[in-house]
Amino acid sequence: MTLATIKSAIEGLPEDEKTALIDWLLSRDREEWDKQIAEDFSAGGRGAKLLEEVDAAIDRRQFKPSPQGPSGS
Repeated sequence: MTLATIKSAIEGLPEDEKTALIDWLLSRDREEWDKQIAEDFSAGGRGAKLLEEVDAAIDRRQFKPSPQGPSGS
């Protein structure tokens, strides 16, 4: 099956099925993102060293949270 075939099939779907497909794709994307973040920030992951540095800065009382707070607002 080609991407062109898939696109054509999607274009032929009723709106409610397109919406269900979008919801499903977004859900899969969020799951993949969550999995990647968990891997990156687990022991030995790409972000583990950053977490260690932040933890050490907190322990030394050299860490200052963002003035905007955790949500960035």
